[in-house]
Amino acid sequence: MDLREGEHIVYDGHPSWRAILSFYIKGLGVAVVLGAIGWLAGSAGLGILIAVVLFAVAVLVGFVRRLATSYTITNQRLRIRRGIVSRNVQETRVDRIQNVNTDQGVLERVLQVGTVDFDTAGTDDSDFAFAGVGQPEKVSKKVEQALHEASVAQAQALQQQGLSGAPPAAPPPPPGATSS
Repeated sequence: MDLREGEHIVYDGHPSWRAILSFYIKGLGVAVVLGAIGWLAGSAGLGILIAVVLFAVAVLVGFVRRLATSYTITNQRLRIRRGIVSRNVQETRVDRIQNVNTDQGVLERVLQVGTVDFDTAGTDDSDFAFAGVGQPEKVSKKVEQALHEASVAQAQALQQQGLSGAPPAAPPPPPGATSS
């Protein structure tokens, strides 16, 4: 990710391996069923080979899917990158975030994974979410940190330009002066 001037990364991650656990379990189930069919139709060796190969493919596909998705929060923007060969990148500015919601089902709470969903101003982009992240409440706090840093930077920029609209701060009273 190319960072802009004054931009730094607050969070950078991928979906958790625990979020893809159900995909691995389904892959194991399919491998066992098709391995059993191979065992019954051919031989024990064929059945075991089919099961092992299919489960290895499921593990590899899950691993690649997980690593091919990255989530980045900077002090200026949010970014979701998906894909290796074909690439899909979603970005939004941090100052456009209106709401940050976390979602965890019962199993997800046990596995400490969930989805962090972002509502952004002026868009109908319901797919802007960090899905399958570990400890989603910590990711949500990183977004709050990025929002705070962005608002501080914006206030400093306005103050430097003299556009803040706030009256200049009164100088502190001289030492020994009493207030009336």
